[in-house]
Order: sequence, then C-alpha cells, then structure tokens
Amino acid sequence: MKEVLLGKTLAELQEIALQNGLPAYAGRQLAQWLYQKRVTDIAAMTNLSKAARATLTERYEVGRTAPVEAFTSRDGTRKYLFPTRVADKYIEAVMIPQYEDGSEGGIARATVCVSSQIGCKMNCRFCMTGRGGFHGHLSAAEILSQLLSIDEADQLTNAVFMGMGEPLDNWPEVSRALEAITADWGLAWSPKRVTLSTIGVIPKLKLFLEESRCHLAVSLHNPFPQERAELMPVQRTWTLQDVLALIRQYDFTGQRRVSFEYTMFAGVNDTPRHADALARLLRGLPCRVNLIRFHAIPDSPLHTSSPEAIAAFQTRLQRAGITTTLRASRGEDIFAACGLLAGKGLKKNTHNP
Repeated sequence: MKEVLLGKTLAELQEIALQNGLPAYAGRQLAQWLYQKRVTDIAAMTNLSKAARATLTERYEVGRTAPVEAFTSRDGTRKYLFPTRVADKYIEAVMIPQYEDGSEGGIARATVCVSSQIGCKMNCRFCMTGRGGFHGHLSAAEILSQLLSIDEADQLTNAVFMGMGEPLDNWPEVSRALEAITADWGLAWSPKRVTLSTIGVIPKLKLFLEESRCHLAVSLHNPFPQERAELMPVQRTWTLQDVLALIRQYDFTGQRRVSFEYTMFAGVNDTPRHADALARLLRGLPCRVNLIRFHAIPDSPLHTSSPEAIAAFQTRLQRAGITTTLRASRGEDIFAACGLLAGKGLKKNTHNP
C-alpha cells in the first residue's frame, strides 16, 4: 500500500524528499502542491522532474478523498458524505453558508464543519453519531480532505471541528490537521478561523491549549454534575469542574476565544435554576454561551425547549453578565444540524425530505 502525503508536516515532506534522492527544498515544493495548489495527483507536481515524480508515484499517493454524495438544504447548507477505509462506514462534513444581508444573494462567510472520527465513543444521549458506535479514527488526510474536496473549498472562511466524533479523542491526527491548516507551509489560515469543540478530554485538552492557538468550544449542556452525567457519561471520567479549572489557567482575553455549547432540553436543563447555576459556574471567565435548539432524534425521550423558555434562559444569563447567543439551526431538513450527523445518506435515514 502506498504511503499518503496529505497530512504530512513540512519536516516529514523534507525527509521524504531526501529519502527519494531529492534536495530538502523539494519538501517545501511538495507542501505547496498539497496544501496551496491542492493537486490530487503527484503527476501534476510539474516543478519536480519527471523522474522524481515517477519515483514518488511508485511509493506515495496524495491521499485526497472525494465525497460520494452531497445534499443541499432549503437554507443553502450542504452536507457531504465521505467514504472511509472501514467498509460501509461513512463520515459527513457540512458546509454552512452565511449571507451578508440575510438573503442568498452572496455568501459572506462559509464555514465547514468537519468530522474527526468514524462514529464516536462518548455516547451522549442527545447525539445521533454515538448511536452507531465507534469504528475508528480518521487520519489527518481524511480530515483535511473534508476541507479540500468539497465544492466550496475555495470559498471557505472558517472551519469548526464539530462533526462526527470527539476531536481530542483523536488528538494525534487532529493536531496534524490543525497544523497543516494554520502553518505557513500549509493552508496558512489564521488560528482565529478554526474552532475545536470538545466534551472535555482533559489530558488532550491540555495539549490543545498548549500547542494550538485555535478557538475552543466546550460542550456543557448542564451545570449540575449528576444531571450532566445523565446526558453525557464523560462527566464521570472528566468532570466539568476539572475542565473549567484547566481552562481558567489560560488567557482568553485576547484574540483566542472560549465558548460553551448548551443544547436546550425541555424540563431538563432550561429552568431558572439551571441558568443561575451556569452563570455562577462561568463567572469571571471571558467566554460566550451558545444556546442550541435540540434537534429531535428517533426514539429519544428528550424534547426541545420552547422558544419562550430559550429566550428567558438567554435573558437571565445576559443579566448575569454572560454573553449569550442563540445559534441558528441550519440544515435540519437534510440531517446536517447539530447532533444529527450519522454517516448515512438521506435514503438510509428515517426521514427523506
């Protein structure tokens, strides 16, 4: 099997160049072809000699993966289905357009939501991804393919690691992808354009906070430990209190941001008691709370909070000094909204709009 070049660091590409009889500077040329010119075939790397390209082709491949299906929502959101090396298992990436004037006259911002694992181990009660079990980690190449291989690749302004899987559970490959996205030899994006979402895998969270300058989003969903554990079993391993204690050791007063995701469940976490506890928990931490309307999943006893309850919750947090926004639901009709990604085409879903 050929070795994949996509996802390699500059130092690794330089080593590959030397191992194949090329000068070290050819490693930077390889990086330019992979990440800036975005070729899919070594034969297209025309500033390398034909002999060099032939030698590399014998041993390596670019490793880009193309989506096998794409679905477009009524609101312009697009969901892409990507194959994986696991038979009959797919992952999804979602492109979310945001229009300058609220209409579809022109995209002002295009955000891609990428997956990091095939399935998920965390088994949060409100998420479809975990229901299918865990089937493996994505490689850095498979992660980067989600940015590079969608139709809107050249329009992308932001990326969020909020798709299938827990990014910090796959930290070795996710960190490689983040480096390729933000390094000057890679896509050269500002870290401010990238957000990683986690439920709080503390050992790897510390590495992320030390090694990356990308934004952080933490899935919180309930301020009370026992109630959170009922929604998110990870609370029994890495508590929210320990996660917050770690986060408070880092500076979020500058350009780097931390936010907290809070999905609203009727009668479960949307009361004044919950809002007040959440405000106390986050007091003094420069942050934002993103309220998310729960998107119903089959056979779940959970229901979304009413618009009135969500508005009251938001007002209570804002009065306590917590910046709070209500995240717009996008792509729900194609199962592309928060919590609905399951690695299936629409024909395999329980609902086909």
